[in-house]
Amino acid sequence: MFTIGDFAKLGGVSVRMLRHYDALGLLPPASVDPVSGYRLYRAEQLWRLNKLVALKGLGFTLQQVQAILDDQVPVAELRGMLRLRREELAAQVAADTARLAMVEARLRMIEKEGRMATHDITLKQVAPLRVAELTAVAAGYSPEHIGPTISPLYPELMRRLDKAGLSPLSGPAIAYYEPADDAVLVHAAMPVAADLVPGHDFAVVDLPAIHAATVIHRGPMDDVLYSLQALARWVEQNGYRMVGYHREVYLDYLPDNPENGVTELQIAVTPA
Repeated sequence: MFTIGDFAKLGGVSVRMLRHYDALGLLPPASVDPVSGYRLYRAEQLWRLNKLVALKGLGFTLQQVQAILDDQVPVAELRGMLRLRREELAAQVAADTARLAMVEARLRMIEKEGRMATHDITLKQVAPLRVAELTAVAAGYSPEHIGPTISPLYPELMRRLDKAGLSPLSGPAIAYYEPADDAVLVHAAMPVAADLVPGHDFAVVDLPAIHAATVIHRGPMDDVLYSLQALARWVEQNGYRMVGYHREVYLDYLPDNPENGVTELQIAVTPA
């Protein structure tokens, strides 16, 4: 038999937590000394403590833990509960990873503030272009929302173009954006030579010519806001006004090596 202090050490928990589990009926001691009132535990009770701590760590409520420990939950239901919790934890990890990437991108923006040379920004006339496109709605305009929304659209667009017997032209892929209530409508486009006829499972549209301020963004799109904000500052400082959202022209799209990607950002402008 072990005192509550020794049992707590063996189980890697605190004495206070063992007292709490006892009060809830989750893990009562094997016996209580009638004279001293000391709680005494057996080594075989460690398996129940281990299960209790593990289930609690998975996010189950103490009521659920009690039912599982007392075999009140059928095996099939328990398996389903564990699978669901695993999926929830995986989603949480993915969300936290994306949030960390966003914070790191913002920190890089702060560190590089003011270091983009204005001679890297040019004004030019962008010719009209016919494209095939797919669209989807992103929850926001930041990279952590845009990236997961737009990435699947390009391979799906290529699949549909191939099914329709169309090949994209040799020009780079393009992305552009429109407001959609509190969200953003994302357009993933490829230049094509196709008629503006209905019946396809993708859209064929003509992008209008624009007078644009442009800059070359090098590196992953996680960092695109830095280049975009530098471009916006140039637009304001040089007496222009933005017209709508920007376009992204993927001059060198490297999904497996985004650090070496090259993207031209275009903002349609008009004199302020």
